[in-house]
Amino acid sequence: MVPTTIAKLAPTKNARPHRLRSALTALALLVAPGVAVLGTAGDAFAATKISHATATSMFRSAGITWSSSGNCSNRNNSTCTSFDQLNLATAQGAQTLKSASGCALNITGGTETGHASGTYSHWNGYKLDYGKNTCVTNYIKNSFTYIGLRGDGAPQYQSGAGNIYADEGNHWDVLYYNCGGC
Repeated sequence: MVPTTIAKLAPTKNARPHRLRSALTALALLVAPGVAVLGTAGDAFAATKISHATATSMFRSAGITWSSSGNCSNRNNSTCTSFDQLNLATAQGAQTLKSASGCALNITGGTETGHASGTYSHWNGYKLDYGKNTCVTNYIKNSFTYIGLRGDGAPQYQSGAGNIYADEGNHWDVLYYNCGGC
């Protein structure tokens, strides 16, 4: 598979932005083979999408586990936990959380159907759900800034990188705008 980048370029006489984007795309291919860079001309940036196999390999190498109530990975089945079309930065964000916290990390929700819709959604590759445990909860509450309640009443904490961790009661719903300092 040959990755393609479709992104809006600012008019410039200098080709440096294009060279930087090409270098970043090449780096992403070294880090996660089999990824494709997707986007439209209207996007502020192009998100690098990865396959379920690439994500599970990344998670396995970091000591991150995952589970599903349906014991499956079909993106179109809400009882599965899928990583198809996950953003590379989201997978890297999970690795960053695992490394920084030193906590056991179990992913219980990925890009499968059944989550709330929107631009920065599970389906679009920006979010992961983590099973709660004392270590993860303490790390998030002690390391990140409380920013108030989400519209549905979930308490939210924001990392220094800008990612948002929402306490949904039985799990953490995490929105990754970036990899969190990977």
